[in-house]
Amino acid sequence: MFYRPEDGHGLPHNPFNAIVTPRPIGWISTRGAAGDNLAPYSFFNAIAYVPPQVMFSSTGAKDSLRNIRKTGVFAVNIVEYAMREKMNLTSGSYPPGTDEFDLAGIAKAASRTIDCPHVAGAPAVLECRMTEIVTLKGEANFLTLGEVTGVHLRDDCLVEGQFDVTRFNPVARMGYRDYSVVREVFSMTRPDER
Repeated sequence: MFYRPEDGHGLPHNPFNAIVTPRPIGWISTRGAAGDNLAPYSFFNAIAYVPPQVMFSSTGAKDSLRNIRKTGVFAVNIVEYAMREKMNLTSGSYPPGTDEFDLAGIAKAASRTIDCPHVAGAPAVLECRMTEIVTLKGEANFLTLGEVTGVHLRDDCLVEGQFDVTRFNPVARMGYRDYSVVREVFSMTRPDER
């Protein structure tokens, strides 16, 4: 099968949602005039090492984006398998001012480098200062870029000096209503490291 996106795919569901998988989930927390906000974004990734930078993309001008525009900060909370149901609950479309931390029964923790809460006990948290918001092609697509200014690592996820994802099993977005969980890890040596 081949299709041009502008012509449509003719399938019951958009296959693009399932092609680029698995996608890490950035559980973005923000603070705004109406209160705190927590929402998952599957168009999320790390994009640079020095300085460390991340990105996430939003379809629509959601509370997260509005808060970041005003405050210039956000936190990325890494989602573990044990928190999958709470993460899913925070993905709903709620009225502005709804505190998804309270809604889902998630404890907040204060960040150290930014004025924004994060998920207490998350395996890892990236405190970020927004560097740019880019309006993407399309009706309401926005790319938020941020520089990481602080990193929290849960102690039980550190093994022999390395951050071990098998200690918490990160959740990833597949397509449609499907998710995946990382339970198996393997290593490979790059040719220039031999």
